[in-house]
Amino acid sequence: MTVTVDNLDAVGNVVDRDYQHVTKKITPAAPLRLPDTYLKWYGLCRPDQTIDPAVDAEARAFIAAETAAGRLPISGDLGFVVHHLSGEHVHLLLVFTWRGNNEMWETTYFKDDRAGEPFQLPPQGAHRGAMCVWEFGAVAHEHLAWTRYLRSNRDDAAKRAYAESQFSGTI
Repeated sequence: MTVTVDNLDAVGNVVDRDYQHVTKKITPAAPLRLPDTYLKWYGLCRPDQTIDPAVDAEARAFIAAETAAGRLPISGDLGFVVHHLSGEHVHLLLVFTWRGNNEMWETTYFKDDRAGEPFQLPPQGAHRGAMCVWEFGAVAHEHLAWTRYLRSNRDDAAKRAYAESQFSGTI
């Protein structure tokens, strides 16, 4: 039988029964300014957590090094980063830039503090995770801010308004 809106019992059962959804906070931080790239920066974690400043500095240095080496091809781009502390030990870096008039491009990295390894690209498959519900808070704000820019006369003042517009709050 084909699934319809009237028989959804067999689909969408991916949430564990014991899962408890928590609130997280999104905090804007200083942008990452590279020689020819400007990235707004967000920290994302539970309200009872903070992202270790040393790991955040490592994340910024990693993105700068990846860009300088050409492994992260975002030269000339404008965009934003979400540095997400997922759980207690996993750091996700979602790097988004705007291209092609109205397209958001993304590169994701991760680091598990317990492994003692640097940030790295996750394995890529045909159907893979894109982002979680908390990361959407920053992405939703950025979508609206970029749309305002696209509808503007797109001069330096409008670009500056985009760069200065950041979300802060719980999600």
